[in-house]
Amino acid sequence: MDIEALQNEWNELNREYTELETCNRRYIELLEQLYSHQQKCFNEIKHQRYRMNQITASLRQFPAPSGPADKEKRDDLVKMSLKRKAQLHEIEQSLPAKSGRYLQIILGDVNVSILNRNDKVRYKDDYEKFKLILNVIGLIMAFFNLIFNYRALELAFIFLLVWYYCTLTIRESILKVNGSRIKGWWRAHHFISTVAAGVLLVWPQGEHWQLFRLQFMYFNVYISIVQYLQFGYQKGLLYRLKALGERHNMDITIEGFHSWMWRGLSFLLPFLFIGYAFQAYNAWTLYKLAYMPPDAPWHVSVMCGLFLLLFVGNMATTLWVVPEKIRERAKERYRLQSMGKSMKLRKEMKNSASDLDISGNSPLGAAPVTTAASTPTAAATETAMPPTATEKKAN
Repeated sequence: MDIEALQNEWNELNREYTELETCNRRYIELLEQLYSHQQKCFNEIKHQRYRMNQITASLRQFPAPSGPADKEKRDDLVKMSLKRKAQLHEIEQSLPAKSGRYLQIILGDVNVSILNRNDKVRYKDDYEKFKLILNVIGLIMAFFNLIFNYRALELAFIFLLVWYYCTLTIRESILKVNGSRIKGWWRAHHFISTVAAGVLLVWPQGEHWQLFRLQFMYFNVYISIVQYLQFGYQKGLLYRLKALGERHNMDITIEGFHSWMWRGLSFLLPFLFIGYAFQAYNAWTLYKLAYMPPDAPWHVSVMCGLFLLLFVGNMATTLWVVPEKIRERAKERYRLQSMGKSMKLRKEMKNSASDLDISGNSPLGAAPVTTAASTPTAAATETAMPPTATEKKAN
């Protein structure tokens, strides 16, 4: 290749670079426009809420409506206000949201909003994969700790728990900013687990730890197996419910039991209750260790309180969800039975009406033919008619 060919290639590269510069300038202009449009949307949302609050306050001070027309107008205003709140919430989902206090402490004042919907779903899927993979790794390490009693292996496993729960809380906070509807207790559950893993990491090697160590490793093996099953089944169930439009795209799997799981995951409830009972048993064991053997370190009492808090929170949340879902199912069953009866009655009425139409019409579609004696009017008319000439001759 000679120098002329290289010069031609460089000239062609210069033309491509000019196009790149033009594209970059256009990109910067669009970014500036995007920022201005975002600020305008925020101001308009603020204005809408301010005006809505004024209207709502006026409605509360408004005297009771005197007539049905005024009452209907007032009800329409209330309905439109609720609808507008839902519309504003949907608009806010497409705009960048402020990070919570926890993310500001960990990451600083950084914008973690994901504006593209596909990127949001992809980030949520990465979160699910992260939980499944780390759950399997934790199961393997807990199993090895049952076989081998090495301090280095114990510390590696506990450090994995600390890193896992810290990362989980950060990822869940980012998902929360981007519209994921994570319930309060399950987020608090992960923060409490982070503190518990940190206490375990600094628990010194000694008699109290050795008495609790084996039970703790069995607990982790059991919880890891249950969570693996639960995450796998929840992911499939969420996929089906999202396809039917019954769940949000940013809903995630959780360690506990939620109302939407009733349709396919209620068989896991006994295993969850066994896990919660295991947490209570851990708290009871640590409570006894705090007094015997003597001179127990402070880690024993703190871990006892944390396990008790996890047990109470998990049990209360699950026991609150299950009866509510049973009542909802009973109402739904009664509603379906009522709908079935009304549909059956409607079908019978439709069939009877069709039979009447068929019996009342002639095959050629002509008007119905009646005999002289079929109606009282016809009979009376026939009686009142004068005799014809033929009938007179016959007489």
